[in-house]
Amino acid sequence: MSAAAERGYDVAVVGAGIVGLGVALAASARGQRVIVLERGSEATGASVRNFGHLCFTPQHGLARDFAATSRELWLQLASDAGVWLRRSGTLVAARHEDELAVLAEFAAARGDEVQLLRRSEAAERMPLAPGTALGGAFLPLDLQVNPRQAVAAIAAHLARQGVEFRYRTSVGSVRAGRVETSRGPIDAREIVVAANHDLDLLFPELAEQRGIERCGLDMMRVSTTLRTPLAAPLLTGWSLVRYAGFAQTQAAASLRDRLHSEDPALAALDLNQMYTQLPDGSLIVGDTHYRGTAIAPFQSEAAFESLLAITRELFGVSELRVLERWQGVYASGPNDFLIDQPEPGVSVIAATTGIGMTTGLGLAEHLVTGLLGETAVLSTLKGTA
Repeated sequence: MSAAAERGYDVAVVGAGIVGLGVALAASARGQRVIVLERGSEATGASVRNFGHLCFTPQHGLARDFAATSRELWLQLASDAGVWLRRSGTLVAARHEDELAVLAEFAAARGDEVQLLRRSEAAERMPLAPGTALGGAFLPLDLQVNPRQAVAAIAAHLARQGVEFRYRTSVGSVRAGRVETSRGPIDAREIVVAANHDLDLLFPELAEQRGIERCGLDMMRVSTTLRTPLAAPLLTGWSLVRYAGFAQTQAAASLRDRLHSEDPALAALDLNQMYTQLPDGSLIVGDTHYRGTAIAPFQSEAAFESLLAITRELFGVSELRVLERWQGVYASGPNDFLIDQPEPGVSVIAATTGIGMTTGLGLAEHLVTGLLGETAVLSTLKGTA
């Protein structure tokens, strides 16, 4: 047994996804003795099943604050932990006048965070089918990572910094000062549960009270030949009614009405049509959304066929070779975040609208700041999440 284990830990983190790693990063940077508990042999949840799109600019409210903090941390991790990262920005394709209207209103509010693109500029920068885009936007502050590489790289970096990891260790219960695990109890001054959708297993009443359920999604990775490489993650009109910064514009309401009336089948899939290109040239394609207290493991082939059809149309390609299909699952709630303290010394946190990679490091940083003495910070977070 290590010396740290004999005298207990300052911070015990349940969950080795991006939010849990963010807590470990923030606490260890402040000289705390940290242990991370993960039920699997590695993180295999929402943190590795996403686009790797760090979509900071379209966030709103508290999520925008966390995103700003996250951006600086991601840039530092690219240097310190060897995280593959592109200063890619984000491209947004506008194929209708109402989409241009949303982007114009958003740009007027955000200033130099948004660069509007004319039709010719959009055609030059986006490898879409000819005549597809009327214009668009470029969001220069956004970044891209490879989630499968990033999570492992951050965990390895933290281990080198002295953070202890216990994999294949399930947590049975959490109370002030102690975590009961399948490998014995862990004592810690502060315990942070960052188990994403599995928080409902440890704190079922809290999940019910806060309206937390599970969101499943369909995604795939495909091989195809684009006119030019996709230099940045690409959003579409469906994205403009999902991300809060876009969706709170006045123009977004009419856009939503048109999208839902023109294609109710895609609307029923709760679509976010977006793409990222990985270093090997393959495209991540997605995604659909469906919610419930449990998510069935059976995925509809019709959903994947729809994703392939709209991808062929957007890029003007006929051949798409599917390399992988997968189901994502994340905690979903009425607000962007769950931040709660069921009892002193125990905190439960999650990003609950699918923006964990974008905001999770910032959420963790702000939480740890509050836990380590700035109580006003923690009180404010709990009151707004």
